[in-house]
Amino acid sequence: MMTVTAWTLKFEHKTRRHIPSASTALTMGSILGLVQAILLISSAKPLLNFMGVGPDSLMLTHATRYLTLRSLGAPAVLLSLAMQGVLRGLKDTKTPLYATGDATNIILDPVFIFIFHLGVSGAAIAHVISQYLITAILFWRLMAQIDVVPPSIKHLQFGRFLKNGFLLLLRVIAVTFCVTLAASMAAHLGPTPMAAFQVCLQVWLATSLLADGLAVPGQAILASAFARKDYNKAAATASRVLQLGLVLGLILAAALGVGLTFGAKLFTRDASVLSIIVMGIPPINTLAFVFDGVNFGASDFAYSAFSMVAVPVLSVMLLSILSASHGFIGIWIALTMYMSLRAFAGFWRFGTGTGPWNFLWK
Repeated sequence: MMTVTAWTLKFEHKTRRHIPSASTALTMGSILGLVQAILLISSAKPLLNFMGVGPDSLMLTHATRYLTLRSLGAPAVLLSLAMQGVLRGLKDTKTPLYATGDATNIILDPVFIFIFHLGVSGAAIAHVISQYLITAILFWRLMAQIDVVPPSIKHLQFGRFLKNGFLLLLRVIAVTFCVTLAASMAAHLGPTPMAAFQVCLQVWLATSLLADGLAVPGQAILASAFARKDYNKAAATASRVLQLGLVLGLILAAALGVGLTFGAKLFTRDASVLSIIVMGIPPINTLAFVFDGVNFGASDFAYSAFSMVAVPVLSVMLLSILSASHGFIGIWIALTMYMSLRAFAGFWRFGTGTGPWNFLWK
């Protein structure tokens, strides 16, 4: 019996793959998560002041408490995102789906908010618990497929990650700054416009997740095709993913155009907030996110980074002008233009056949 058990453990150990980049991603995700948590907790009030929540605002106490508690989940969020990336690289898209903590969050939210009467703090606690649950499930599944702990530090690929990671970090900062600035401008308009903006933003994020359903598998298939230099498959995959993205975008545009008018009451019963929500224009970002997946699959990180720096520069100018002249509606018009520019930047690289797509013109 001991011999069989020992042989089984040895066999299972051999079947697990050693992927240095995966170990590096998990290490960096853990470190960055801790750094992010410390920075957010220590600078909560200055950040909220920048966002338009001043010292005399009624939102400050609740917002500070919520941000501080949510920050405790930052290590779990970044680590789970790193593990999801590894699993997608292994073409395992089922595990991230099954491990989602939405069900846990949905169950815990009313418990902490209404039964325990914790309000916004309860919402933050529910989210943090769900994030650590996701991380535990993903880590358990990942350990069955790869050697999570590298044999030694020298096997980690920090240099390669810092090179590509810096480009992606530059891109994320530029993209996040634009949306953050829009939220700050909405907050400066007052609590009611900010509440309406938050509802529209959640609808926006929901459409983003739907777009990821096309972008992520497209990215994995394209990366595999480029690695094998199978350019016919790469072109066919990119074309089909973009076609599906366009169809999905049109469907979402129609659904949001009708649904937001009647479905806003699912978020709030405040008449003043509802009157502003229906004026919101949540931008359709399907094609923008699909193009991101296409360019990431082609490892075109430099273009993705620098194009997304140029786009927010113009978008910030539009936000400043339109928010000052048209208020809440101006913010969403500017964000719609911002997403359109992102989609155009992605199309330009693919459509002109430059960079990794130069084979399209040969």
